Amino acid sequence: MSLPASLAPIVLFCFNRPAHLRQTIQALQQNMLAKESELIIYSDGPRNQSDELLIAEVRSYLASISGFQSIKIIQSETNHGLAASVIKGVTEVLNGFGKVIVLEDDMLCAPDFLVFMNEALTAYESRKDIFSVTAYGPPISFPAHYKADLYLAPRASSWGWGTWLSKWNKADWNVTALPELEKDRNKRDQFKSGGEDLWPMLVKQQRKVIDSWAIRWTYSQFLNDAYGVYPVHSKIRNIGTDGSGTNFTFKTGYYGSEMSDSKIRIDPNITPDHQVIQAFADYYKLPLALKIKNRIKYRI
Repeated sequence: MSLPASLAPIVLFCFNRPAHLRQTIQALQQNMLAKESELIIYSDGPRNQSDELLIAEVRSYLASISGFQSIKIIQSETNHGLAASVIKGVTEVLNGFGKVIVLEDDMLCAPDFLVFMNEALTAYESRKDIFSVTAYGPPISFPAHYKADLYLAPRASSWGWGTWLSKWNKADWNVTALPELEKDRNKRDQFKSGGEDLWPMLVKQQRKVIDSWAIRWTYSQFLNDAYGVYPVHSKIRNIGTDGSGTNFTFKTGYYGSEMSDSKIRIDPNITPDHQVIQAFADYYKLPLALKIKNRIKYRI
């Protein structure tokens, strides 16, 4: 597949992790299309005084970045938090460009990440049943019959992803259908086909226990009977699972431990495979201890 005439802009969200950010940018600079791509960076402000030195270091580094067609840095003097920053920033960029590639400050990407993302954004833009594409592939066990390089899953990824204005505009950030889902077990089960962790996350989001744009984006995808496109072999590695991130409170090196350098074959007519979706859901099964905690503490 040939690349589109206009490449999608890259939007990167960062906060107070200069070391992670530097690695993320360095990997992005090694991409084949970096010099032809526009980079827009949203730098969130401090939550408290202890963040100020790190954010100053982040912004000093941002001022030194090169290697892209253009670089725009948007600095906030106050702290908006990741969810509000992503919703606002992605909306702004989509209103200007119509499509977007999104990274956070703890994502290493393969050298052909931008090639794949631009090709996928072109291939699936007209598909009403596809709301997002991602370069991250969780390490699931695929059935022997599955030979494609991509698959559909009823979940949106927040790790190295992209979307289009027409799909983003359909997001329901207020989760207005939650009461209906609470009353309808069948619909809840359908929502959980992307992982049994989704329902507890959505409830916690609405109770303000967590602040997640991604669970609301997945919920919006569900409301529209839409899928996310995932690669069988990941081109994203998350380096923020060391306890340093806003939404990661535990340490693990398991997420995205390997990245593939192989070319991804894109099938514009890809269809859901139910065995693959089940294997995907199995990966996101909750540990028994967390299920018990959700039931006792949150009555979920």
